[in-house]
Amino acid sequence: MASQFNPKYITFDCYGTLTDFRMGPIARSIFADRIAPERMDAFVADFKAYRLDEVLGDWKPFEEVVRNSVERTCRKWGIEYREEEALQIYNAVPTWGPHPDVPEGLSRIAGEIPLVILSNAANDQIHHNVAKLGAPVAHVFTAEQARAYKPRLKAFEYMFDQLGCGPEEAMHVSSSFRYDHMSAHDMGYGACVFVARGHEASLTPRYATHEIRDIGGLAALVGL
Repeated sequence: MASQFNPKYITFDCYGTLTDFRMGPIARSIFADRIAPERMDAFVADFKAYRLDEVLGDWKPFEEVVRNSVERTCRKWGIEYREEEALQIYNAVPTWGPHPDVPEGLSRIAGEIPLVILSNAANDQIHHNVAKLGAPVAHVFTAEQARAYKPRLKAFEYMFDQLGCGPEEAMHVSSSFRYDHMSAHDMGYGACVFVARGHEASLTPRYATHEIRDIGGLAALVGL
């Protein structure tokens, strides 16, 4: 059933929601020589937790976020940290393309409602990922521009200052509650759509107004 809400913009998280974010799989490959298979899930979970912790304070370059997260994870696990491996993970980011459902799903909407990306990304990386999405994106904003990473509200405030509208006029789409939907809820978005990619448990309807399995389900929510 179509939503009655007609957003002025649809804003998106990019990494994980649109782009198939491969940081966990590449870590599994790199550290397979030091972490036993039965312990790898816990190692990757710690790496994910440290990445979130690294973005909660003052802004720093995304390369530093990745490097610090790798170093802290290695230190916790008592294994050797290698600078070149952290750089390998960082350099892989712009090579990643979209989830299979994304190009068609976005194309069904892009001609009707402007699409906007707010990403915890470096300026020199994000446009490589956006170019692979297969649909036009009207605006791309990064943590580097905002000088703040999601989930900080400052990142969302920067985006809305640039767009010249309020969050109540927009719909936010993300596969992450911890990075996006909790903050979007606090910002007062007109609608929040959780994409159930499987890497976070659903907290709909507490923080999201809608839940879809993939981007193909988005058009129906705006009556397209």
